[in-house]
Amino acid sequence: MKIKAAVVKELGGPDVLQFRDIDLPWPAGAQDVLVELRAASLNPADTFFRQLGGYLDIGPFVLGHDGMGVVSAVGDAVKDFAPGDRVCFCNGGIGGTPGTYAEAAVVPAWQLAKVPDGVDDLTAAALPLVAITGWEALYDRAQLEADEHVLIHAGAGGTGHVAIQLAALRGARVATTISTPQKARFAEDLGAELSINYRDLDFSAAARDWSGGLDVALDNVGEQAMRATYAAMAPFGRVITLMGIAADDADMTAYNMNLTLHNVMMLTPMWLGLTSRLRAQAQIVREALALVENGALRIKHAETFPFQDVAAAHDYLETAHAMGKVTLKIG
Repeated sequence: MKIKAAVVKELGGPDVLQFRDIDLPWPAGAQDVLVELRAASLNPADTFFRQLGGYLDIGPFVLGHDGMGVVSAVGDAVKDFAPGDRVCFCNGGIGGTPGTYAEAAVVPAWQLAKVPDGVDDLTAAALPLVAITGWEALYDRAQLEADEHVLIHAGAGGTGHVAIQLAALRGARVATTISTPQKARFAEDLGAELSINYRDLDFSAAARDWSGGLDVALDNVGEQAMRATYAAMAPFGRVITLMGIAADDADMTAYNMNLTLHNVMMLTPMWLGLTSRLRAQAQIVREALALVENGALRIKHAETFPFQDVAAAHDYLETAHAMGKVTLKIG
């Protein structure tokens, strides 16, 4: 079947996103579901792939990992979904399987989550990747416990604002780095006990003074911030990064303090086709949707763009330092 999608045919800035008719294979496998998309969300990974290329190097590809829509048709072996069901998912966007910057998607049934009636379309689209990332980082890797001190970098961003809430739900004491008073108020409303303006303060010293030594830190910024974080950690602390492990500091703090360092790259199961891991990620999305439905988890929408303005959405994501998630309205 033919659908319209925003296609990356060459690498570069937001203007390389071009609308094209593409072939979406349907009917597909017996376990597959055809979803008519209503919304998608943008993630920083989208901008990296747009500039550097997808993991699966096969030429033109469609970006977008997060999608929400309505089931249009199902494969012969699908039992848990039917036409008309509202669903969301994280799938595609790395080359190979088309992503969610499109009118429709084909998704394995076991990667779908039903969207509760109390969760709106844009929130369901914005949730999957950031929920999976925060959950895997804080719960699965760090094994965060109640009353532990945790630092979340970039707490007003898409991943950061969800991670603050997930940490608070575990009963942890949360600090975060931010850049403006407005972002500080936002982070504190979500459950952060301490907001550190990294433009005005040495965040490492401030976090250590507050905690006496952090038990857990989540880096969503990069090498320089991760290296500076080492000095804020307690002995045997756990540092999780979404940006790649940074080398130790000049004092060999990570080594001497026996810090445990974790990479979290939640797209690995999709890239390598690790079905059991993808099933586990879909279950995280289902549990996170239940938290949203009962009011325990909130998604902040920074800005929503019409589908045809996807290039402007990319420009906004890269330049506006938005609070929360950037989404596309497709349907």
